[in-house]
Amino acid sequence: MHTVRKNLTTLSFLAPALIGIAVFFVYPLLSAVYFSFTKFDLLSVPQWVGLDNYKQMADDPFLLQAIRNTLWMVVIFVPARIIGAIGLSMLLTQFRRGASFFRTVFYLPALVPPVAATIAFVYLLKPGTGPVDHFLEKIGINGPLWFNSPTWAKPSLVLLGLWAIGDLMVIFLAAVLGVPESLYEAASLDGANAWQRFRSITLPSIQPVILFAAVTGVIYTLQYFDQAAVAGSIASGQATVGAGISQSFGYPEGSTFTYPLWLYTVGFRYNALGYANALAIALFVVALSVTVILMRRAKAFSGEES
Repeated sequence: MHTVRKNLTTLSFLAPALIGIAVFFVYPLLSAVYFSFTKFDLLSVPQWVGLDNYKQMADDPFLLQAIRNTLWMVVIFVPARIIGAIGLSMLLTQFRRGASFFRTVFYLPALVPPVAATIAFVYLLKPGTGPVDHFLEKIGINGPLWFNSPTWAKPSLVLLGLWAIGDLMVIFLAAVLGVPESLYEAASLDGANAWQRFRSITLPSIQPVILFAAVTGVIYTLQYFDQAAVAGSIASGQATVGAGISQSFGYPEGSTFTYPLWLYTVGFRYNALGYANALAIALFVVALSVTVILMRRAKAFSGEES
């Protein structure tokens, strides 16, 4: 009886969280799975179509383009942010004076709302008239077209991500400062230089944080939406949206057209919510699979049992 009462007490404390998970995660997920097998437009009763929505993905040219852009962002954007955050954290550990000031300066951009930051970046990188191109011109460099170039649009989004790297930098800084100083002292006595100390001591010590940054970075980039949508709209000169859908998603020439943008377009421009749910479930499966693979690879490198 005592055990039952103890379990009921525990469940009563957990109930608010369990109810929240059931209502806001489990139910929407199961609903999305069901609707992904239907033809559904919110105006009529869902019609069961089996695997038709999933088969349609193979013949969707816009989906292929969106997948290519999203994969590019995952491969370039995620490592760039991790390397940049590690570099900044290592730099901050070398400051003897003003470390708090520089930590604040590097962290502040992470507090700027993504939409506002993207609008500011598009104007800073405006071809010909933007401050960045003016500076490059003074040192004899012809600036690229940035967000107006199919070649430079995605790298410009990466630069935006690197500018707002402060959130990740703080996490890596805490990890780096947590490495025992005695390990560095012992390595120095053995004649290890700065690079050898970083490679043999710092990197293995912060490996769990690198894994965390990689997993969360991949999940975030697979859902990359706000910055790509706003950058395309502003750079094209069409900052307005109609019926919730910008007519310039992916500008220029589809180079910023990510998977979530296509999912959103399918659902809210074409009202093909059954197909949109199928795209969402496919994205969820991919994100989950990548997370599992990264976790298993990390265990393999660390020598832990899988």
